[in-house]
Amino acid sequence: MTPGPEAASTFIIVAALLGALIGWALGPIAGRTLRPPREIGSRARWLMVLATAVLFALTVWLVGISPALPAFLVFAAAAVVLGAVDVIEKRLPDAVVLPALVATTLLLAITAAVTGDWASLLGAVLGAAALFALYFLLALISPGGIGMGDVKLAALVGLVLGSVGWAAWLGGALAGFVVGGVVSLLALLMRRVSLRGSLPFGPSMLAGAYLAILLSAVIDAP
Repeated sequence: MTPGPEAASTFIIVAALLGALIGWALGPIAGRTLRPPREIGSRARWLMVLATAVLFALTVWLVGISPALPAFLVFAAAAVVLGAVDVIEKRLPDAVVLPALVATTLLLAITAAVTGDWASLLGAVLGAAALFALYFLLALISPGGIGMGDVKLAALVGLVLGSVGWAAWLGGALAGFVVGGVVSLLALLMRRVSLRGSLPFGPSMLAGAYLAILLSAVIDAP
C-alpha cells in the first residue's frame, strides 16, 4: 500500500473534519458499552474527537481515495471506541469488536470485487485467522496477560494488516508487543502501575497496527 497521489491536502483536511464530527458521535457509543452504561467524561470525549480526526486524516493519506478506504475508516472509528473503552474499563466489548469485524470484512470483499484483487482479500482472511490463533494460544498460556477481548480484537487487527501484506502483518503483530512493553515500562517508572498491576493491551495492539501500516507505506513509497 502506498499513499495515494489523489489524496491531496484538501481530501486530508476534509477527512480530519469528518473524523472530528464522527469522533464526537462516537462518545455516546462508547458510553453505551460501559458497565453500567454511562456518559464518558468531557476530556475523554474530546480526546476521542482528536484521535478520530487524526486517524481519518492518516487513513486518507495512506489509502488514498480508493475502494479500500471505507474499510479502513471503519477500522479507524472502531479503534477509537475500543481504545477509549479499554482505557476506561480494561475491556474490549463484543458489541464493537464483532460488528467492526463483520463490516470491515464485507467492505474488503466489496473492494476485492471492484478491483479484482482477490489475493488481498485472501491475505486479510488468513491474517485475521493467524493473529486470532496466535493470541488465542497466548491467552491459553498466560490468561492473566492476554484476555479473550484481546483475542477477538486480534482477528480485526489481523484482518486489516493481512489486507496490506504479510510484512505489515508481521510488523504489526510484533509492534503491538513492543508498544505494550514500552507503555508498561513508562507506567512503572511513573509509578502509575505496580509490578503486579496490569494495563489495557488493546490500545497497544491498535497503535502497533497503525505503526506497521505507516512503515509499510513509507517503505513502498517511490
